[in-house]
Amino acid sequence: SQERSARLRRWYELMMENKEELARIITAENGKPLKEAQGEIMYSASFLEWFAEEARRIYGDVIPASAKDRRVLVLKQPVGVAAVITPWNFPSAMITRKVGAALAAGCTVVVKPAEDTPLSALALGELANQAGIPAGVYNVVPCSRQQTAAVGEVLCTDPLVSKISFTGSTATGKILLKHAAGTVKRVSMELGGHAPFIVFDSANVDRAVAGALASKYRNSGQTCVCTNRFLVQKGIHDEFVEKFAKAIEKELHVGNGFDAKTTQGPLINEKAVEKVEKHIKDAVSQGASIVTGGKRHSLGKNFFEPTLLSNVTTKMLCTQEETFGPLAPVIRFETEEEAVAIANAANVGLAGYFYSQDPAQIWRVAEQLEVGMVGVNEGIISSVECPFGGVKESGLGREGSKYGIDEYLEIKYVCIGGL
Repeated sequence: SQERSARLRRWYELMMENKEELARIITAENGKPLKEAQGEIMYSASFLEWFAEEARRIYGDVIPASAKDRRVLVLKQPVGVAAVITPWNFPSAMITRKVGAALAAGCTVVVKPAEDTPLSALALGELANQAGIPAGVYNVVPCSRQQTAAVGEVLCTDPLVSKISFTGSTATGKILLKHAAGTVKRVSMELGGHAPFIVFDSANVDRAVAGALASKYRNSGQTCVCTNRFLVQKGIHDEFVEKFAKAIEKELHVGNGFDAKTTQGPLINEKAVEKVEKHIKDAVSQGASIVTGGKRHSLGKNFFEPTLLSNVTTKMLCTQEETFGPLAPVIRFETEEEAVAIANAANVGLAGYFYSQDPAQIWRVAEQLEVGMVGVNEGIISSVECPFGGVKESGLGREGSKYGIDEYLEIKYVCIGGL
């Protein structure tokens, strides 16, 4: 474990030494603003640092035995080869979050990066080599969009693979789970979200607007934990919508990710833009109003204006499925019970956010929201020491934190008799 720890630590140091180049690779292949890409590299590297430290804390147990002539031990051992399948929206961090834990546990990994963003995975591989991680421990299998399904199937069905860790859509996750069932593999799944962002009458509206802006429009709305539905209580509804629209118009700048003032890069591809358009068209046809934005940006086909909709209902597509784009729909509600019921009506539950200054309400709502992660008066909640993951159809298992390494360990019970 000491050697694993040292190699992971060296890999972390090399990421920090090369952080500018790594960030530029992310912006080039994903489109996110350079400042966000730099933030991702820091976040990404922090998982290697964290798991370098956790590698030396894989403790077993000694259990008092029921018979005098026995001793009972519990050992933790690596599960074996882990197949890691990652998405394009965080081309570096989604890899280190899994691979850091797997290597710390003593597993080897095969990484299949998203077909849109293979370069970050290969750059990490180059640094892994430089860090002295032995050949064959960190493996990358880039592939085309056409081959993705076939490669995913091989990784999930091959008996040599003991564990699958996947971040991506719920639909794809279900297919991989079916494949993995054939050989009863260990699985971690971090799937789609549909995050509610509830603003109660007692909220500090200015702070709620700032949190809303950060949570919704980071990476142009293309994160699994970004808000998908805003629920705003009637007493402050109009004030919130007005201030939110002003903040969007004043603080967000659509542009090339390498341009310093850009806060909103392009969406990942044409299909992503079409989905945003479809959601807006559907909402407007059912009576929603466009407060700001609403169409493709003049810069080019994958750029879209940051958009805010009001008069939104739960019947609209944008409140029933994840948009994954720069669209903020606002639903007006009357009571706390109503807001919680709307939030929990989804079949997924990754992140949820709410703003309130009422301590009793904070406890009630935090406990009642059916999600794996809750931000209270906070729009950005991801960090290396906290367990990341969802409930319901948002996934299985947790990543990061002291819990993250357990996903790559088997528990073995040893009974020694005749003593």
